[in-house]
Amino acid sequence: MNVMSSVMRGGCRLALVDSALFSHFLFPPVRRPARSSAPLLTCEQNRKFASKQVKDQRNQKVKAKGDKQEVEIRQRMTAASLAEAMNRDFDHILEALLNTSMDVDSLEPDSVLEERWIKEVVTRSGMKFRWAKLSESRERPNRDVQRRPPADPSLLKTRPPVVTIMGHVDHGKTTLLDSLRKSQIVSTEAGGITQHIGAFLVQLPTGEKITFLDTPGHAAFSSMRARGANATDIVVLVVAADDGVMNQTVESIQHARRAKVPIIVAVNKCDKPQADPQRVKQELLAHDVVCEEFGGDVQAIHVSALKGDNLLALAEATVALAEVLELKAEPSGAVEGLVIESRTDKGRGPVTSAIIQRGTLRRGCVLVAGKSWAKVRFLFDENGRAVTEVGPSSAVEVVGWKELPSAGDVIVEVESEQRAREAVEWRSHAEEQEKLQEEQSVIELKQKLHLEEYRKERAGLSHLSWRQRKSALYRANKNKFAVRPSERTQRDELSLPLIIKGDVDGSVEAILNILDGYDAEQQCQLEVLHFGIGDVSENDVNMADAFTGSIYGFNVAASRSVQQLAARRGVPLRLHAVIYKLIDELKDELSSKLPPLLSENIVGEATVLAMFDVSVGKKKVPVAGCRVQKGQLDRRLKFRLIRGRDTVWEGSLVALKHHKDEVQTVKLGMECGLSAAGDVDFRSGDVIVCFEALDTQQVTSWDPGF
Repeated sequence: MNVMSSVMRGGCRLALVDSALFSHFLFPPVRRPARSSAPLLTCEQNRKFASKQVKDQRNQKVKAKGDKQEVEIRQRMTAASLAEAMNRDFDHILEALLNTSMDVDSLEPDSVLEERWIKEVVTRSGMKFRWAKLSESRERPNRDVQRRPPADPSLLKTRPPVVTIMGHVDHGKTTLLDSLRKSQIVSTEAGGITQHIGAFLVQLPTGEKITFLDTPGHAAFSSMRARGANATDIVVLVVAADDGVMNQTVESIQHARRAKVPIIVAVNKCDKPQADPQRVKQELLAHDVVCEEFGGDVQAIHVSALKGDNLLALAEATVALAEVLELKAEPSGAVEGLVIESRTDKGRGPVTSAIIQRGTLRRGCVLVAGKSWAKVRFLFDENGRAVTEVGPSSAVEVVGWKELPSAGDVIVEVESEQRAREAVEWRSHAEEQEKLQEEQSVIELKQKLHLEEYRKERAGLSHLSWRQRKSALYRANKNKFAVRPSERTQRDELSLPLIIKGDVDGSVEAILNILDGYDAEQQCQLEVLHFGIGDVSENDVNMADAFTGSIYGFNVAASRSVQQLAARRGVPLRLHAVIYKLIDELKDELSSKLPPLLSENIVGEATVLAMFDVSVGKKKVPVAGCRVQKGQLDRRLKFRLIRGRDTVWEGSLVALKHHKDEVQTVKLGMECGLSAAGDVDFRSGDVIVCFEALDTQQVTSWDPGF
């Protein structure tokens, strides 16, 4: 006991002298690696620094964990979808599942993986996974505006009829309307044909009012005629008595039938000597238009629009039919109408011609049409006079649109500008969603085709093991990428980029409808870069210059500065006031883009009679002695040597001699000697053909139908 106490007292004195030596005495040193030269620590210091080390290690681990790629996984994922989520290829999935109980050779891209294998692949790839959240997209509330429900019959009042004049081009529709309203519209129309929809209010001598729509009869304006038929109550079908039923006459009948609108036939030009109204009525029978004298219910009035004969009878027939139809509308409440035409006016901005179908339109009303809205600033009638309000069946020009609506859009009045913006935003959103769905369907179709191609490619390698299949695919892709062409290659096919400008929306629509029927893509591609309403601007010229395109304008102008800019840039600027002339020039430009057709014109033929050599200096030149059998030989043209059925040589002559004289031509029956450029082996009995190569300009095969 005394010994132990003395040892302890000695140890305390030693600790007071040197604590490090005391710890060394109690705890013998542990053998450490040579690289560690850190001093020994006390127990308290050890605990303190050990806790810091653990914290640092945890931070390092968390940081390393945060650097890992995160993969979003879900139940029943296919191998292909897992590879896509990991941003890897399918072979990476196979490599990650090697040395597991999974049968790798039987795994396909569309194979569904179990949850444990999904996690295993992600973990082995040095990534971390998280489960996908089932998030439901919030549906946007429908803020569109609709027409009002039918009005109470007690609120309805009689309204004037809306009558559309339809028929074939140059059958006298506008002249008939001129006679009714005592105006001269035809004299102001380019080419003497109507190329827009015109809306006019005509007051008859008896006091009745009729709103007339004058539609184009040219084949190019089918959509305008359809729009006129949909906005009308009665269709007056104008047929020339000397011309009969034509293509656009039949089309107008079909438009009226689809719109379920009654028809009145106006047999025009009855004052001409060759007029035959009975033939017109019989031709209409073939299209189910039965006139009253043949037992039908269609009125047929014989008129002369130029002389004004029998127009009152036509007006009375129209008013009588309107009374039978009992046309009524509600003059109160929110306005509803239809955009007949739209254009951009320099002083007024976007302007629309509209037919009011319900309610009374006043200045200050807020309207929505298509994806545009307006606060009405001004209203003008067909004569350009400002009006304060218009009722049902009235034709009016509306000024105040924020953007230009499309012809055919339905006009609906709303209570405020905020409501109008909401409706326009909703319609734009709905259109974007529809486009996205269409694009998604196209993408899914392409993915399906790609998957089928991929499966077909791997079907031939199904008998191989995974490693052999990978090696074979590597070799195939290596060769494929080795011969891959440059990504920036110029297009081989011919193309004609176009910029279309028109005065009104309907004109641009008509031109685009014609271009939609373009069917000569195998000759030259037709691309519409841009289309719009208004005069040609510098931006149009710059765009056409960038794409090496042409500008076509219909009933629009180009300022002097724009014309000079187009001339400097070499941009074709083609402005027209008649639509068929515009299309004719477009066809000519398409034809000029096509390469010429090479053809041959055989001028003469000669037969080789004998061969001999002629000394020219120290050189011997082979000469063929020939007799001309057909036509003549011309030294300036090309020659071809034919032996049997084979062409042995083709080129030009060095010399052509008759006797000893150098000549340009040798005529039929004459003998000559000729020598060819190069080493040509002439033989007796060969035929030498003289021909000229001709370039013939190709013509586009596109036929717009007029």
